[in-house]
Amino acid sequence: MNKSDPQEIYNLAAQSFVAASFEQPLETINTGTLGVIRLLDEIRKFNDKIKFYQAGSSEMYGIEKTPVKNESTPFNPVSPYAIAKLASYWIVNMYRKAYGIHGVNGILFNHESPIRGIEFVTRKVSNGVARISLGLAKNLKLGNLSAKRDWGYAPEYVQGMWKMMQQKNPDDYVLATNEVHSIKELVEEACKVAGISTSKVISSKEHLRPFDVPYLMGDYTKAKHKLHWEPKTKFKKIVKIMVEEDLSRWQRWLKGEYFPSDVVTAGRGS
Repeated sequence: MNKSDPQEIYNLAAQSFVAASFEQPLETINTGTLGVIRLLDEIRKFNDKIKFYQAGSSEMYGIEKTPVKNESTPFNPVSPYAIAKLASYWIVNMYRKAYGIHGVNGILFNHESPIRGIEFVTRKVSNGVARISLGLAKNLKLGNLSAKRDWGYAPEYVQGMWKMMQQKNPDDYVLATNEVHSIKELVEEACKVAGISTSKVISSKEHLRPFDVPYLMGDYTKAKHKLHWEPKTKFKKIVKIMVEEDLSRWQRWLKGEYFPSDVVTAGRGS
């Protein structure tokens, strides 16, 4: 902070993979919760006028019966990741009320792009079908294909994050698409783009999580009214963008091009 003297801080740091949080609960809590306290307390001591954005998560809702989640929906987290994020949510609220810090929670539902980490299901699918299409793999193994999620386009969600921070009064906002699609639908659409059969994608027990949230859909009404934000890129377009980018990466690799990528650098896929 001494070096940068920031006006705004966007905290996206976390152990952000839900499945890994069951294997690494201490690291997940340390980065996802204690890291937030460290940042907020330094803001309080260094310059309490700094605006602070905390990346929340739709996973905080967990197993909660309300079909569509908004800012008033109760939380019921069911993973170490979700618990860490929810603790941070309340910490931001506490610093906002107790110290007057301009703290904002963005409760973002799944947001995807071609640079999504390979451990996440959307990128695992886009990369997997691309490799199958080019003869680099025979099949792709996934876990629960019936889980349903609200998937948006990451660049648009980053714009929403910035808009939250420009408001006079700090508040918490849901960013979502008000649509839900299953992983099975994701697979079907990705296979269509890659030109392969869905029979190449297999559901296997070893890829199942210890505890999975079956359904998550968000309501961005508040963001639309207060931030003038709404998603523009639809589900099928997002899948097309991701699959075509992974196809391009592997085609370039097959031609001998070397470049940094989470899967291509090592010359093999996940």
